[in-house]
Amino acid sequence: MTNKLRESERTCDFCKVSPEEMERAAAEIYRNLGEWLLRKTENDIAERFSEIGARRAAEGVGLHQFVWALVISRNHLWQFLQREAFADNVVALFGKLELQQMLNQFFDRAMYYGVLGYEETGDRDSARGDIPGTVRVGGVAVSIRVPGWQRRLKR
Repeated sequence: MTNKLRESERTCDFCKVSPEEMERAAAEIYRNLGEWLLRKTENDIAERFSEIGARRAAEGVGLHQFVWALVISRNHLWQFLQREAFADNVVALFGKLELQQMLNQFFDRAMYYGVLGYEETGDRDSARGDIPGTVRVGGVAVSIRVPGWQRRLKR
């Protein structure tokens, strides 16, 4: 899965994250999937993914790439479960649909709280006097103008 993130042009910022960190983050979710789906509360998800979102923002991973990485992770996991874990009968089909709903709910919450983590990082930057479109270079705020950025946000 981590190779998919490193190879996709939609998630190229993940090359800034060490392979060990990526493996550790993926393993945390995949190894403890049952616990994340059945026992962890929304507060647990909020705490963990706000932290991950803030960390990825600090590492220079774009928000859109972070969100796409979660989509890749969900799809990778679902494809694995379809290949390996289900028998072909009606009971399994019902269980499959229920599991898919639980996975979607988990990843939707992970995305939401991850984005909040990014926003909190942006709020801290604003408190330091940074504004959107500025980058700190050696402690100096440098303005970056991207023509048409407002139009692109509305799409």
